[in-house]
Amino acid sequence: MSLPLKPIEPDLADKAARTISQRAQVEELVAKAVDDGLRNVFLVGAGGSLIAAHPAHYLLEREATHPVYKLQSDELNTGRTRRMGPGSLVFLASYTGRTKETVAAAQYARSTGATVAVVTKEGGPLADAADVAFTGQSDLFMQLAAYALLRQTGVERDWALLDQALDALPAALVSAAEEGEERAAAIASALKDEPITYVLGSGPSYGWAYGLAMCFLQEMQWKHAAGFNSGEFFQGAFEVVDDDVAVINLLGEDPSRPMAERARRFLNTYASKKTYHVDTADHTLPGIPQELRGEVSPLVIAVLMDRLARHYESVRGHDLDQRHYMFKVDY
Repeated sequence: MSLPLKPIEPDLADKAARTISQRAQVEELVAKAVDDGLRNVFLVGAGGSLIAAHPAHYLLEREATHPVYKLQSDELNTGRTRRMGPGSLVFLASYTGRTKETVAAAQYARSTGATVAVVTKEGGPLADAADVAFTGQSDLFMQLAAYALLRQTGVERDWALLDQALDALPAALVSAAEEGEERAAAIASALKDEPITYVLGSGPSYGWAYGLAMCFLQEMQWKHAAGFNSGEFFQGAFEVVDDDVAVINLLGEDPSRPMAERARRFLNTYASKKTYHVDTADHTLPGIPQELRGEVSPLVIAVLMDRLARHYESVRGHDLDQRHYMFKVDY
């Protein structure tokens, strides 16, 4: 039994624009942290909010002059790194603003003397635990935070070109969603009954390889799935892949693209029957300068994966909000 396909979010562009509109406040926050003696930066979250930090972390790992760490919320709560304290700037995200381990992580971070900034859909306990709270899309917000850190620490790049890209981004995301509908329908229809699906991604796109597998397929569709880094795929997982195994390969346009292309070559040779590639290079992304398509591509993949999940929901007749345990039992 199928369900009606839910349309592309009518406010997708508006949500992105509202997040981007807070850029000046993010810049102000980071500028103050730098003036006060910034030592390091932490990106913290759980589930989808941790996934949303991957593109920002990838960008900062490549270009930032300060140490940058990405941590799962409870890894911070239990590990209690000595690197965190005065001079640390901690960004945390939770869609609901109520993820208990992320709220605890914010409280702990603040107790160390770190500056704590959070992003949620609409306030909640996480906002109450922070020094500064924002609302918006966490993946896009984290990217804005990364740009602010680069700009305020003197990293040289074409900032006017970035302004141009950010102005165009909301419409470009809608365009990508629209252009990706036929592909998403084909993938969901073909793989809806597969016993297991492997998802591959490299660099900043790895987050949504993991996210599609864990959040959308396992959590929201109760399907067996596993996400792999495209490079790590060749350290073992590729031994169990053949024409009888379903694989979704994500390709962005960032510097890690050769890793995803290597996976594509292998899969097309040895496991082409049930392999599907999702490539941001296939999308027009109107208004996005060529030089910045790589940085935008993981944000595009996030939108494409959300739409793919909606197509799974429709063809399988399994509502994305249906749960066994999450939000229902104590865990």
